[in-house]
Amino acid sequence: MSKGKLILIIAIALIIGLMFYIGPEKYLDIAFIKSKLDQLIAYQEAHPLLSILIFSAIYIAVTAASIPGALVLTLCCGAIFGFIAGTFIALVSATIGATLAFLVARYLFDDWVQAKMGERVAKIRENFRAEGALYLFSMRLVPVIPFFAINLLMGLTSIKTTAYFFASLLGMAPGSMVFVNAGTQLAKIDSLKGLLSPGLIASFVLLAVFPYAAKFLLGKFRRP
Repeated sequence: MSKGKLILIIAIALIIGLMFYIGPEKYLDIAFIKSKLDQLIAYQEAHPLLSILIFSAIYIAVTAASIPGALVLTLCCGAIFGFIAGTFIALVSATIGATLAFLVARYLFDDWVQAKMGERVAKIRENFRAEGALYLFSMRLVPVIPFFAINLLMGLTSIKTTAYFFASLLGMAPGSMVFVNAGTQLAKIDSLKGLLSPGLIASFVLLAVFPYAAKFLLGKFRRP
């Protein structure tokens, strides 16, 4: 077994252990977070650096393990850390977690992902060959395919890890800003349904179309 695979296995074991210890499903709930919001903000004010490290570790573990709850954590970033710091924490943590899941799919579970998602794998590979990192960037802007599925499926393409990281970082930036900003008003939010308004969805669709439109216009401009 290579050193890289051993490190990944150890990281996965640590994440799984952390998940069992924390039991995130009972905490990643809007009502629960709102009930503890004053305490969380007080702790952040008393221990600013430690609170960032703890929150980031939880966010990375949740996203790397493909546990539903990243949206709630993104809202929490806005509520606890404010818009600027919250956006940075959410975006970097989500990207690191997604990259870990991507590496696991590429180096450890490639046969399993291929067996479970054969048709999607073929489609992803075809689109990636045609569009490259731009395809991943667009999927991150509007996640028509579930977040965890993108991480797993892209692990079976030829995309480089650095390209995957930065395409994900840039692609998730607009959504992170939108939801972190919503999180600054967390005390007024009763459920996640109100966040998925037609206007918000339409905005994300336009964001997804933009890179393709820009590529088309650049191609026209470069032609003699």
